[in-house]
Amino acid sequence: MITLLFIAVAYLLGSLSFAVIVSRAMRLPDPRSFGSGNPGATNVLRSGRKAAAVLTLLGDALKGWVAVVLARVLAPQFGLADDVVLLCALAVFIGHLFPVFFGFKGGKGVATAFGVLLGLNPWLGLACLATWLFMAAVFRISSLSALTTAVLAPVYAGLLMKWNDTTMAVLVITLLLVYRHKSNLIKLVKGEEGRIGGRS
Repeated sequence: MITLLFIAVAYLLGSLSFAVIVSRAMRLPDPRSFGSGNPGATNVLRSGRKAAAVLTLLGDALKGWVAVVLARVLAPQFGLADDVVLLCALAVFIGHLFPVFFGFKGGKGVATAFGVLLGLNPWLGLACLATWLFMAAVFRISSLSALTTAVLAPVYAGLLMKWNDTTMAVLVITLLLVYRHKSNLIKLVKGEEGRIGGRS
């Protein structure tokens, strides 16, 4: 029961969509109503308010990190196995993708995935961040940066932590993230994907 409680709390934390929360607080249009319709930092940036996009990015990343770190700190106190940390990592990520507070229609999970990976292993998170920044600087396409990073994340995890349960959890996150970007994949193939900072 305690394990289920941990997982439920992580999922509920993940269900906090900071793109919607920040936009409402700053009296901006609902990010689900313009641009790509995705409640994420990249789409919030299309509103023209960089501060809102930064707050969205930080909030979505922080909730992923907090869920993992709190589970790691509290699990031993409740006599729970280490696997509960990985279950919470997956739960907070799934909560972001399918938030109960917003009709199960959430974001694509890039920032939250970063927070989760940083919580699981700081070097893993930094390697993924470096990959995203490099791809974004070169190609200026957020989805391409995210997909490249997602594909490499399990590789980085395997190199850093061997092929253990953590790496398998990272692989699950990768598969979910790629699935959520399926429409972006089609646009990338057609050469129609928008660039970072664009309004289309």
